[in-house]
Amino acid sequence: MSQFSLAQLELRLKTAIHLAKQAGQRMQQARQTQQFEQAYKDHHELVTTTDQQIDDWVCQSLMQAYPEDQLLSEENYQQTEQVAQGAGVWILDPIDGTVNFAHGQPHVAISLAFYSQGQPLLGVVHSPFLKETFTAIRGQGALCNDQPIQVSGLTDFRAALIATGFPYDKTQLAPLIQRLSQVLPHCQDVRRCGSAALDICHVADGSLDGYYESLSLWDFAAAVLIAEEAGARLSHLYPDPHTPFYLDTRDWVITTPALHAPLTQYLIQADQAKGKRTDEPNSPA
Repeated sequence: MSQFSLAQLELRLKTAIHLAKQAGQRMQQARQTQQFEQAYKDHHELVTTTDQQIDDWVCQSLMQAYPEDQLLSEENYQQTEQVAQGAGVWILDPIDGTVNFAHGQPHVAISLAFYSQGQPLLGVVHSPFLKETFTAIRGQGALCNDQPIQVSGLTDFRAALIATGFPYDKTQLAPLIQRLSQVLPHCQDVRRCGSAALDICHVADGSLDGYYESLSLWDFAAAVLIAEEAGARLSHLYPDPHTPFYLDTRDWVITTPALHAPLTQYLIQADQAKGKRTDEPNSPA
């Protein structure tokens, strides 16, 4: 499937972990000193100078270490069409959970993935405040802090803890509230923690049982591989036949296997009741 050997991927994973942990230290220092500024992209999406600084540093480091690889990052390199064809492409979200970061909340992570021809080969999601480092190489299982992880295995949806997120653009909320109103009565509870990468990784380690949301590529690029390697089932509510599976940003559903069908059913029922689909990206930062 890949032109990269396991040894090559292990070397890249080692680099990715090092960069992610160094980025985490930069986040911690910025929060402690409060020496960062805040602004808004597209009038509603919060971004800080720390996002930009980490993005710049990680991308420069990757270009020096692997000049043959390509880059896609939230703040600097956004040519998504290259990911489907690129032999080796790094995908970076410097701070997933920017709003949490700015407010002093702990659900914050750096997400770094390596893709080849549209397929995730490795992923790292590091949360400096939760002290969690999730990693995976395709076909090698998933780890948190170097210990193997797996999905919860829950079979009763009534006992499930489900996570989701909501968009910056509040005009898009109504159909998402319709989905929430359909899912919430049938599960134990719903969480909205504010970092898609961490939510998906928490499905992987079994502390959440399912997750659904539309996102941007850098939000989920690393985490979906980690979840899949931990035994999660992944799908899109409305698959785009023209977009490779792992590059389709719309309506991800990620669960422990037995809960996939009921969660999918509740979401589709909510959309049918509303009379339209809900597939706008909902970045959770």
